[in-house]
Amino acid sequence: MKKISEIYSNASTKRPVFSFEFFPPKNPEGESRLFQTIRELRPMKPDFVSVTYGAGGSTREKTRQWAKSIQEDYGILTMAHYTCVGSSRTEIETALTELHGIGIRNIMALRGDPPQDGVFTPPVDGFTHASELISFVRSRGLDFCLGGACYPEVHPEAVSAEKDLQHLKEKVDAGADFLVSQLFFSSTAFLNFVEKCRAAGIGLPIVPGIMPITQLSQVERFTKMTGCTIPPELLENVQSAGDNKEKLMEISAKFTIKQCRELLDKGAPGIHFYTLNQSHVTMEILKSIRADF
Repeated sequence: MKKISEIYSNASTKRPVFSFEFFPPKNPEGESRLFQTIRELRPMKPDFVSVTYGAGGSTREKTRQWAKSIQEDYGILTMAHYTCVGSSRTEIETALTELHGIGIRNIMALRGDPPQDGVFTPPVDGFTHASELISFVRSRGLDFCLGGACYPEVHPEAVSAEKDLQHLKEKVDAGADFLVSQLFFSSTAFLNFVEKCRAAGIGLPIVPGIMPITQLSQVERFTKMTGCTIPPELLENVQSAGDNKEKLMEISAKFTIKQCRELLDKGAPGIHFYTLNQSHVTMEILKSIRADF
């Protein structure tokens, strides 16, 4: 089974790597929309896709099922998210064995979001940080490729940018193979972050995570949750669209295409799209970007 790290390594002198991320549906209707989106995006031939967890690890079993189905039924290399939330070492080892058994070889290893009360409490005999999870996975001897998360505008819980970078280095030293960034709208913030990572001795592929805007409320929610900033001009343009969804999609696509081109021109190894389980705007953006290569 192909490793995502190999894709980035092999594509470095040829073309950018494009990937999609899907989030877990909350009901059968949402699940139907998820797989409809996958069918619509499949012709775009993504290098891989990923499936996230629900808050607090609430969709652990379903995430495993969806990852298996996407990889086996649709023939798309799939990365399963796995978090520390709510799992002991024994439970984590069992889950890793199950993922390996169904053919999943790529994992995004995360601490995970806290439960709805906003307080992260490590489980008994569990882990507090993603670096601990990555180290544990490596110690089990299973041939997983491990992705890790990074934060161009600093993790919301970090006491400083310097400490955040230190924790990222610990994650890398524990055995991460590549890094995918939290969403951002400032290319300058991402490029400056990459420079700081390189100066700190982090040489792994650092992949920008990009979220096309599909609703103003989503932008406000995600920026509040992640701490990322939105350029005033972009916010004004999005607000000017009002309830005109077609105009909003046009604004979103134009901004995101420009952002992706800038990032790729500056050496980004690819783009990881946070699709929000929607296909139209992501397809439009990717078609435009691919025309450059």
